[in-house]
Amino acid sequence: MTGSTTADREIWFLTGSQGLYGEETLAQVAGQSQAIAESLDASGAAPVRIVWKPVLTTSDGIHRMALEANADPRCIGVTAWMHTFSPARMWIAGLDALRKPLLHLHTQANRSLPWATIDMDFMNLNQAAHGDREFGYIQARLGVVRKIVAGHVEDPEVQRRVGAWARAALGWSEVRSLRLARFGDTMRDVAVTEGDRTEAQWRWGVTVNGYAVTDLADAVHASLDADVDKLVAEYEDRYDVAPELRAGGDRHDSLRYSARIELGLRELLAASGAMAFTTNFEDLGALRQLPGLAVQRLMADGYGFAGEGDWKTAMLLRTLKVAAGGLPGGTSFMEDYTYHLGPGRPKVLGAHMLEVCPSIAADRPRVEIHPLGIGGREDPVRMVFDAAPGAGVVIGMSDMGDRFRLVANAIEVVPADEPLPNLPVARAVWEPEPDLRTSAETWIMAGGPHHTVLSTALGVEELDDLAELARTELVVIDAETTPRRFARELRWNQAYYRLAGAL
Repeated sequence: MTGSTTADREIWFLTGSQGLYGEETLAQVAGQSQAIAESLDASGAAPVRIVWKPVLTTSDGIHRMALEANADPRCIGVTAWMHTFSPARMWIAGLDALRKPLLHLHTQANRSLPWATIDMDFMNLNQAAHGDREFGYIQARLGVVRKIVAGHVEDPEVQRRVGAWARAALGWSEVRSLRLARFGDTMRDVAVTEGDRTEAQWRWGVTVNGYAVTDLADAVHASLDADVDKLVAEYEDRYDVAPELRAGGDRHDSLRYSARIELGLRELLAASGAMAFTTNFEDLGALRQLPGLAVQRLMADGYGFAGEGDWKTAMLLRTLKVAAGGLPGGTSFMEDYTYHLGPGRPKVLGAHMLEVCPSIAADRPRVEIHPLGIGGREDPVRMVFDAAPGAGVVIGMSDMGDRFRLVANAIEVVPADEPLPNLPVARAVWEPEPDLRTSAETWIMAGGPHHTVLSTALGVEELDDLAELARTELVVIDAETTPRRFARELRWNQAYYRLAGAL
C-alpha cells in the first residue's frame, strides 16, 4: 500500500513475573512466554510481527520498557501477560508512562491441566489465573485504555481478536502522523462535513491543511505528454476502457486529461506528504473535469479521500485502509444515496458522483465518460462497477461539538435486484442490520453523516478497538439494535463524555 509499510512494524510481547520463584522458574517462564509469542506471531493473526521481550520482574525494568516502546517508531503496541504472579504496584510507573496501545492477553502455557501430575511446582509456575487479575486491577485503578483477550493462543477466536486489535493499533499508528490535504473548502451550507480540525489533531493526531486549487490545476496542466502516454496505456491495459476513450476514439482527449489530473494529484500529495485528501465540485478553479478516475485510483493505492471537503471521512478512510491492509475485501468512500423499500427485503443503494474505490469491485472495472450535471465542467471520466457481495460495515464520523462521534452499521453487501444499465457510476447495494427502518432511524438519531467508509475487509471489532484507542465515542447499529435502547445509549453516552471531559 502506498505510503505505508508493515514490514518493520512490531508489537512487543511483555511478560510479567518476579524474583521470588528463583532462577530455574524464571528460566521456565522465559521459555514458555517466548513460545507463546512465537506461536501468536506464526499464526499470522496480526498484520505485523510480534516480538518477544525479556521477562520483566522489577518496577525499573517495566518503566524502561515502556519508555523504549514509546520511543521506538517500529513499535505500534504492546501485549502483556502475567505468566506468574507479578505484584501490580511494580507496573504503576510503566503503565503511567506507556503511550502505545496495550492488549492484556490472559492466557497460560498449557491448554489442558495435567490432572494426575499437578504439584506445587506446577502451581507456582502457572499462575496467570490470578496473576492477570492482579494486573487487571491496577489497569482498572489507573484507568488504562486496553483490550482484554482471554483464552489459549492456539484458539482461533483468540487469534482473531488479537488480530483485530493489532489492526486497530496499526490504523492508530498511521492516523497519529497523518497529513491531509484539502483542495478547496467544504461544500457551501453543508453542516456535517464541517468539524474542529484543532480538536482532531489533538485527539487523533491528523494534520488537516488547505491547498489552493490553482496549485493543483498548475500541476495538472504541467504534466508531461510522455508521462500521460504511459499512464493512458496503463488504463487501457488494466481496465475495460470504453471505445470512445481509447486511442483513436473521439473522446480520447478526456481520458488523457484524467491522466493529467492523476499525475498532478500524485505530485502535490507527494510534495506535501499527504496520504489523504479532499476535493469539492464547487471549487475546481481551472480544472476542466471534476477528478473521478484519478481519485478512484489513488484510493485503490491506499489514499484516504472524501468529496465536498469532508476531511473527517477522508481521514477515516486512510486509517481503515491501513488497518485492513492484506485482508480480503475492500474499503471505500461511500454515500447512502437512495433506498429500495420493496418488494422483498429493503436495501440501500450507495454511490457517489464519481469517487468509489475499485477495491470493493466485483469484476474488472469499466472506464466510461458521462455528463455529471453539476460542477459546470467537462464530462468527467470514471470507473463503473458493482461492489462484490459480502459482510461488511459502514462507519461515519460526526463532530458533536464537545466530542467526535463514530456511528457504525453492520451490513451485508448484496447484488442489485436487477441490472443498472443507466447508472453510470460505481455503486454498492447492501442490506443493513437489523433492517433498513431501524438502521435509518437510529443512524439519523445519532447524527451520523451521509458520507461514510464502507469496508468488507474490516468488522465492528476493529472499529471498537480503534475507538477505544482514540477515546472516541462509538455507537453500533447491528442485529441487536432497537430504537428505544439506542436512544438510551445515546443519552448515557452524552452524560458520560461530558463528565469524562470535565475530569
